[in-house]
Parts: sequence; structure tokens; C-alpha cells
Amino acid sequence: QVQLVESGGGLVQAGGSLRLSCVASVRTFSTYSLGWFRQAPGKEREFVGAIRWSGGITKYADSVKGRFTISRDNAKNTVYLQMNSLKPEDTAVYFCAAGPYGSGWYDYAYWGQGTQVTVSS
Repeated sequence: QVQLVESGGGLVQAGGSLRLSCVASVRTFSTYSLGWFRQAPGKEREFVGAIRWSGGITKYADSVKGRFTISRDNAKNTVYLQMNSLKPEDTAVYFCAAGPYGSGWYDYAYWGQGTQVTVSS
């Protein structure tokens, strides 16, 4: 069982930045793919981006490409989501997800509880 705990959400003005963190309680963290998703009120959860278990290969949704960056620190069992140039439409609950070696970009076995990000105009 993998537990994921997100932090770093909050209220920020449009154009500002936030960095989300997600700490995983798993011994083999480096073998997991990690993803970030978000869900706005009244909308379905959507893919934001992800980072592979090896080589740091990343993939992003078109809506955040060039503004958001995912990174990982395997020594700290942590994945980050750096969000720059935030827009009001980025307002959502952001979820961290983890999948074991071989997982696809969009399929994850474990999920965090989410952290709220609110961007004011």
C-alpha cells in the first residue's frame, strides 16, 4: 500500500506561482511513475502531468505546458508540481497519484487526498 500526502496548495493571484509537494510512503519510490491531476467544481478530474519512474521523462496537458513543471526527488520520496503564470482556470483540487513500474501515463493505482489551489483574478 502506498500513501500519498499533498501539500502546498493555497490562494494566489493570477500570474503568481505555487509549488505543490507530494510525499509517498513507499520504499521503492524510484520505481514509481507519478502523476498530477486536478478537478474543478462541477468538472471531471483531468490529467495535468506526470513523470516516469526512470530518466525523469515528463508529459503535460496542453493547458499547462510551458507553465507547470514536474520534478521528483527520489531521496525524499517526493514529487513536485511547480506552477507558474497561474490563471483563474487553474483553480481546482490537485491530486497526486502513483503507479508502479510499467504504468501508463494516465493510469495510477494510488491517490492522495488532494490539495486546494485557488487562483483569483
